[in-house]
Amino acid sequence: MATGPRMMAPICLVENEDNRLKVNSDAINILERTSEHVVIVAIVGLYRTGKSYLMSRLAGQNHGFPLGSTVRSETKGIWMWCVPHPLKPNHTLVLLDTEGLGDIEKGDPTNDSWIFALAVLLSSTFVYNSMGTINHQALDQLHYVAELSERIRAKSSPQTDDLKDSAEFAGFFPDFVWTVRDFTLELELDGHPITEDEYLENALKLIKGNNPQIQNSNMTRECIRRFFVKRKCFVFDRPTSDRKLLLHIDQLSEDQLDSSFRVQSEKFCNYIFNNAKTKNLREGIMITGNWLATLVVTYVDAINSGAVPCLENAVTTLAQRENSAAVQKAANHYREQMAQRLRLPTDTLQELLDVHAACEKEAIAVFMELSFKDENQEFQKELVIIIEKKKEDFLLQNEEASIKYCKSKLEHFSEPLMKSISGGNFSVPGGYNLYLEAKKKVECAYNQVPRKGVKANEVLQGFLQSLVPMEDSILQSDKALTAGEKAIAEEQAKKEAAEKEQELLRQKQKEQEQRLEAQERSHQEHIHQLKEKMEKEKEDFLREQDRVLEHKMRVQREMLIEGFEKKSEELNKEIKQLKAEIERKKEEEPSGLLGFFATIGKTVIDVVTLPFKLAKCFIPQNR
Repeated sequence: MATGPRMMAPICLVENEDNRLKVNSDAINILERTSEHVVIVAIVGLYRTGKSYLMSRLAGQNHGFPLGSTVRSETKGIWMWCVPHPLKPNHTLVLLDTEGLGDIEKGDPTNDSWIFALAVLLSSTFVYNSMGTINHQALDQLHYVAELSERIRAKSSPQTDDLKDSAEFAGFFPDFVWTVRDFTLELELDGHPITEDEYLENALKLIKGNNPQIQNSNMTRECIRRFFVKRKCFVFDRPTSDRKLLLHIDQLSEDQLDSSFRVQSEKFCNYIFNNAKTKNLREGIMITGNWLATLVVTYVDAINSGAVPCLENAVTTLAQRENSAAVQKAANHYREQMAQRLRLPTDTLQELLDVHAACEKEAIAVFMELSFKDENQEFQKELVIIIEKKKEDFLLQNEEASIKYCKSKLEHFSEPLMKSISGGNFSVPGGYNLYLEAKKKVECAYNQVPRKGVKANEVLQGFLQSLVPMEDSILQSDKALTAGEKAIAEEQAKKEAAEKEQELLRQKQKEQEQRLEAQERSHQEHIHQLKEKMEKEKEDFLREQDRVLEHKMRVQREMLIEGFEKKSEELNKEIKQLKAEIERKKEEEPSGLLGFFATIGKTVIDVVTLPFKLAKCFIPQNR
C-alpha cells in the first residue's frame, strides 16, 4: 500500500551555506519513506515578495514556511513541506519554497541560478512570484530562465550544432505559473478587458528594437514561451491596506485579509489542486516520493561536482535502482504466490507447472509496471533466471514431499508383509504364492491413496526392487513348486519389473516434455508482456512528442506574426528535426530487442533442460 508523509511543518531539503548546496538527510529520509506519487509545486522569486506565505496557504495554513518582516531574506536553500493531496487520492503534494533571488548579501550570483534550475528540474508546476506588474524590469529579474540552457542538460551526449540541448526542454519542463503580487493596474488592453492569462501572453510578446534592455527582455520572453508548454497567470491585490498588519500577515485571521485577496488566493490554490500534474520524467515515468529523493541527491551531487544536472543521467541512475527493486519485488511476488497456492505434493507435475505459469505471469506484470529504461532487457533477463531457479526449487520441494509421503504410506502398508517375511511365514510349501498375494495387497492399498505426487511410481518401484532378494529366496525355498514352475515364476517377475521400469521411463519422458512446454510458455509470456510494454512506451513517447511539436509550431507561427522571421526559421528547423524523429519512431519495430531477448531466453531453456534432453536419448522406445 502506498504511504505518504504527514508533516506538521516544513523542513529544509537543500541547505545553502556559503554558496554551497547540501542535501539534508532528514528530509531525504522523509521522501524515501514515501511510496505515493507526488505533485511537486516549487516557487521562486525575488526575496521579500511573499513567496513563503503563498506556499503556506497551499498547505492549508497561514504560516509554516519561514517568513520575515525585514529586508533580510528569511528562507535559505530549498524548504519542503509534504502534505496529503486534497483532491488526488494516494498522492502527496510536495511544496518547495526557495530562498529569495537577488539577495544582496550573497557573494556569488550563480548560486541563484542553481537554485532556480533545481526548482525547474524538481517541480511539476513552477511558480514565479513577482511584485507590481509584468514589465521590462520584471522580465530582467527573470533572466535566470535564459540561463537554463547553461544549467540543465536533457541528454548526456553533446547535441549537434543543428539541434541545441535546450530544444528538448519543452518535453520535460514543468507547467509555468506567474503570480503577480500587489497588482494595481486594470486588466485592460486597448480599452478592452482581458484575462490574467491574456495579460501574461501579451507581456511575453517580443518587442522589436536593438536596445540591450529590450534584447535581454526578449531573450527571457522567448525562453519562457519556448521552454514552458503550459502557462498561467494570477494577479493579487495587497492582502491588507494596513502596513502594520502586513508585517505579521501569517498571524492574521481570514476576516482580517482583504476580501479580494482571499478570493484571489482561493482561486490560485484551487487551480494548483485541480491542475498541477503528477511529476514525471518523460514517456510516462511517474515519480514517487522515494524516487524524488534520488533525483534531489543526483542533481545536487552533479552541481557540487562542477557538472551540469542532466535529465538523462538522472533517469539512468533512477532506473538502475528501481529496476533492481522491481526484479526483487517481482521475484518475491512469485515466491509468495507459489507458496500460498501450492499444496505439496501436487498430484501431477502439470498441476505445479500450471500454478507456476499463473504466478510467473503475475510476477512479470509486477516487473513491467515498476521497471523502466531497462536497456537490452538486462533486468528482465535477471528476473527470468531468478524465477527459473525458484521454480526448480519448488519442483525439488514437490519431489521431496512426494517421496516422503509415499515412503510413509508404503512403510505403513508393508508393515504386515515385512513382519511375515521376518517371521518366516512364507518359508513353507506354497509360501511363494502367499507372498505374492500379500505383496499385491500392499500395491493395491498404495495405489488407492490419492495425491501421492510425482514420485509415486518411482518410490513404489524402489520398494519393489528392495524386495527382489527376499522374493527370490522365498521362491527358491518353496518346495511346492517344481524347477520348471520356479523358472517360469522367475521370468514372470523379471517381465513385470521390466514393464514397471518402462512405465517409469515413459512417465519421466512425459514430464520432461511438460517441462519443455512450460519453458516455452514462460518464454512467450515474457516476450508478450515485453512487447506490450514497448508498444505502450512508444505510444507515450509519440504522444509527448506530438504535444511538443504542436507547441513548437504554435510558437513558430506567433514569432512569424510578430515579425521575427529569423527566430521563426530557427524554430522551423527544430520542427523539421522533431517531425523526422517522430516518423522514425513510428516506423521503428522492437524486433531487434525482442530477438536479442529471445536468444537469451532460449539459452536459459537449453541450460536448464540439457540434462533431461540427454536422459531422453536413453529411454527405451516401444516396438
